[in-house]
Amino acid sequence: MRNEPGLQPSKPSYYNCSKCPAYCCSIYERVQVTRRDIKRLANHFRVDIDTAVRRFTTTYDNERILRRKADPIFGKACKFLDPGTRQCTIYLARPAVCRAFPDRARCAYYDLLQFERVQQGDDTVIPLVQITFRNGDK
Repeated sequence: MRNEPGLQPSKPSYYNCSKCPAYCCSIYERVQVTRRDIKRLANHFRVDIDTAVRRFTTTYDNERILRRKADPIFGKACKFLDPGTRQCTIYLARPAVCRAFPDRARCAYYDLLQFERVQQGDDTVIPLVQITFRNGDK
């Protein structure tokens, strides 16, 4: 169960982010950031907004997104994912879209992970997932 510090969950959840290899931080090529998200990042790192934009974001078709970096499991992942712990290094300053994910009581990636681990009889199995759109966009 994922909890914000000082807040009680509004409904029960049936996933455990600490037992996941960070699918949500890895398989999405674009993590959109808002002006408010950038301000939160700037405050977190004690830099001005222009510096935060340059260091932590890039653009894709005029959309402001978080930068990515090499990842040993999925090839690429969010710039702020710790590859060893598979945890967010800016958890308290993470973008709104990350705060909202998965926005329901279940996480399909966690369900897939648990299912495959039971099927394979191996608690270390990590099924690889790729998001592909019918029109070829990512």
